Amino acid sequence: MPSIPASAELAAIVEAVSRFPAGASIEAITAALPDAPPRRTLQRRLAQLVEEGRLRARGERRGRRYLAAIQQEPALVYPPADATLPARAVGVAETVIPLSLAAREVEAAIRQPLARRRPVGYRRDFLDAYQPNRTRYLPPALCDELRAAGQASVAETPAGTYARQIYDRLLIDLSWNSSRLEGNTYSLLETERLLAAGQTASGKDTLEAQMILNHKGAIEFLVDGAADIGFDRYTLLNLHALLSDNLLADPTASGRLRTIAVGIGGTVFHPLEGPQRIEECFGQVLDTAAAIAEPFEQAFFVMVHLPYLQPFEDVNKRVSRLAANIPLIRHNLCPLSFVDVPQHTYVNATLGIYELNRIELLRDVFAWAYKRSCARYSAVRQSLGEPDPFRLHYRQLLGETVAEVVRARFDKAAAVARIRQRAANDIPEPDRPRFIEIAETELLSLHEGNIARYRLRPGEYRAWREGWR
Repeated sequence: MPSIPASAELAAIVEAVSRFPAGASIEAITAALPDAPPRRTLQRRLAQLVEEGRLRARGERRGRRYLAAIQQEPALVYPPADATLPARAVGVAETVIPLSLAAREVEAAIRQPLARRRPVGYRRDFLDAYQPNRTRYLPPALCDELRAAGQASVAETPAGTYARQIYDRLLIDLSWNSSRLEGNTYSLLETERLLAAGQTASGKDTLEAQMILNHKGAIEFLVDGAADIGFDRYTLLNLHALLSDNLLADPTASGRLRTIAVGIGGTVFHPLEGPQRIEECFGQVLDTAAAIAEPFEQAFFVMVHLPYLQPFEDVNKRVSRLAANIPLIRHNLCPLSFVDVPQHTYVNATLGIYELNRIELLRDVFAWAYKRSCARYSAVRQSLGEPDPFRLHYRQLLGETVAEVVRARFDKAAAVARIRQRAANDIPEPDRPRFIEIAETELLSLHEGNIARYRLRPGEYRAWREGWR
């Protein structure tokens, strides 16, 4: 890129690397650059950016990967305001989470180009304004609705009983969905294989496997210690240590509040600076959360204020998603696993907190996601309204795909490959990720009581089940 100024060239490389949350090889960076320099020149530029702290590197030789610097979280990617999507993709994105008028206002504001959004810093008064058990982010009627959906018959049993009863399914769902919201590319079945048998997926970055395994450790910590966890330093710092294990450039930052300035790509929000101020606000967030009596309000408060404060160098949103489950686990309510939550909607909702201090979009996401989780886990399943039009549209292809995997006696690795091949051959590109997720979910949910749905015989099911690993 000889005609491009060096500063612009370096900025283009940083931007290209930021598209790969799990890290990018030189080959991937070259492909992402519209006018890539020769390989040796690119290597020199990358070395310069690492030395300047704008990028970080992990691994050696062919395994070397470049990541956005720890001072800058992966860019939050969302469609531009004037983006046009294929009709079916629009239909799926628009109908998945019904949004209130106020939530749509937040989304419209956040989808404006960065140049039209006013830069803002951390506002301490947003936190100060919240008075436990007097301020309400969630209306009482909504909390009652969520409680009715998530209440189980184990309410009078020891803390964590409900979570333990559904532990195997929760472990897979929460690990996968929380990682997916960070840009992790593991599929649901690949996640299940990794958690159950320690088998990493071929062609995937080791950072992605580490992220998922870290979720497993964090979920075990919350469920096993249900009687001891709470909104205190012990729980939150250890939760961060588990989720960030082997993922930070500075290993000593794991489980510690940050002492450096950080930036977040894709937003005009500038997080709080100064170790003393971060320490004070972190303590205030914990004290406020601990004082809230209503478990759903408690969970949502943490989802709002932990990412907004950015108390850690990285992994803040992951900590908030798992911390939101603390009151739910302790009160034997259905856990929140973020099933089917679209990444771009979650990102927009988070940006609405960062830039506008507006909670409406995140509130709609939280309420919908919780009801969706209840539909998967609760003993008395709650209706989510009309049949899913996506499942209805692909009903035949989903059934054929599941039946083919079973009749061919595919193991999990072969099933992943076949589902992806079917999606690539028969499904429009915008719908492929959701088709793959639903097909994998139906395979994981298959049992002798529902095989007739796929026109399978008991002998076919049992023969397939023997090699399902």
